[in-house]
Amino acid sequence: MTIALRITHLNKHFHSTKQALCDINLSANRGEMIALIGASGSGKSTLLRHIAGLLAADPISGSSIEVGGSVIQKDGRIATDIRTSRAKVGFVFQQFNLVDRLSVMTNVLVGLLHRLPVWRGLLGLFNQAERSVAYQALARVGIHDCHGQRASTLSGGQQQRAAIARTLVQGADLILADEPIASLDPESSRNVMEILARINREDNCTVIVSLHQVEIALKYCPRVVALHQGKVVFDGAASALTPKLLRELYGVQVDELLASMPPTQPATSARPPLNSVMSITQAA
Repeated sequence: MTIALRITHLNKHFHSTKQALCDINLSANRGEMIALIGASGSGKSTLLRHIAGLLAADPISGSSIEVGGSVIQKDGRIATDIRTSRAKVGFVFQQFNLVDRLSVMTNVLVGLLHRLPVWRGLLGLFNQAERSVAYQALARVGIHDCHGQRASTLSGGQQQRAAIARTLVQGADLILADEPIASLDPESSRNVMEILARINREDNCTVIVSLHQVEIALKYCPRVVALHQGKVVFDGAASALTPKLLRELYGVQVDELLASMPPTQPATSARPPLNSVMSITQAA
């Protein structure tokens, strides 16, 4: 198996006192789809931003993050060639991170900037072949008919699809999705998760998606990593993430992880049904 991501002894303090991440050691193989779960403040977003090279870790000897064999940061220092390394990492933000006044097509083409000369990127000069790639990416996420619209005219679910199309154009080997369905309705949430799962299968890329909804994690992600107060407290098969284990790991905070969404059928019979999870919280 090809290692897509390797994290070693990652620590992060904010304001010199609060430890947001505590000795994180993780690896992910190419083609895995992993759910990153945890209550608010557990460190999910902070961890994803470190993987993307958007935050530097504490300057501790021996800490490192590598994506596809390329160093993102080491000993608390962002790699000098981070622009090249970051091209391998696609980031889907909770609030979409699109430029409202630009067209959907232009927003998606931004994913190509790392491949273009700086002057072409600054002037927004994209050739027909590049526009064709962007259009195909929009078609894969089902919004190619919207390519000429301003991004601000799209619904939340459509904007998130455009953000995913941008990572497709980028050609990312690792896609990080930070609460991508947190602000979406149930139908849009389902569409976004199915698109991410399909990309994972068809492109054999690694997808790590942070979620509050345990039932969504069980349905779409074979592997789950759970964070609690900046520490990895569970890393294993989704089928092993039982209601009892959730209660042991999170206590009363498990209620925050169980979204008030309609019950969904787990992907395999080996995984605990949602109603059994809910019965635990109701009995507490």
